[in-house]
Amino acid sequence: MAITQRPDEPFYRIDPEDAKRLIDEGKLRVIDVREPSEYAVDHLATAELIPLNSFLRDPSKVQGSGILFVCEMGQRSAVAAEMAAAAGLSEVYNLEGGMNAWRGKGLPVER
Repeated sequence: MAITQRPDEPFYRIDPEDAKRLIDEGKLRVIDVREPSEYAVDHLATAELIPLNSFLRDPSKVQGSGILFVCEMGQRSAVAAEMAAAAGLSEVYNLEGGMNAWRGKGLPVER
């Protein structure tokens, strides 16, 4: 399983295959932090759109545990994951490589 945590990060990094498996098992809630125009092109089937700036203004928009943050390349979602962990959420994940990596593995998207 490719789920890792760096010592300097309060969240987990997860590869697309493992993320898909956990999503399919109902263990992860997906938050897409891209802009609406990016989300409109394609997104994960269960993803909720909460753009990064909106989330950073009010992290309480996301509650619970088992949260997967997604963006295009994995950088904005890492910021969101760090903020969510700092706000007290547990089991916070960042999709490694973002939607770019997800698509690269041929995994399904909605358009």
